[in-house]
Amino acid sequence: MTETTTVLQELTELFRDLFDDESLVLNDDTTADQVEGWDSQMHVMLIVAAEQRFGIKFRTAELESLRNVGQFIQLIDSKRSGS
Repeated sequence: MTETTTVLQELTELFRDLFDDESLVLNDDTTADQVEGWDSQMHVMLIVAAEQRFGIKFRTAELESLRNVGQFIQLIDSKRSGS
């Protein structure tokens, strides 16, 4: 199992918890428009929860360019690997 697959699985669990939806399935192309209830407040909660789950910190500039879950996973991977 690759790091990216592991991050996707962990993010899926995090999303399911926050959105209280066990049927939620994420993929690289998933966007906020496709997830019911993903508004600006939920977005902040997701970022904070991801920082806690993965033991990393995001800068605002890093987050502004994200357009989908795949890009979020890439950012998490790069933070975890220290690059």
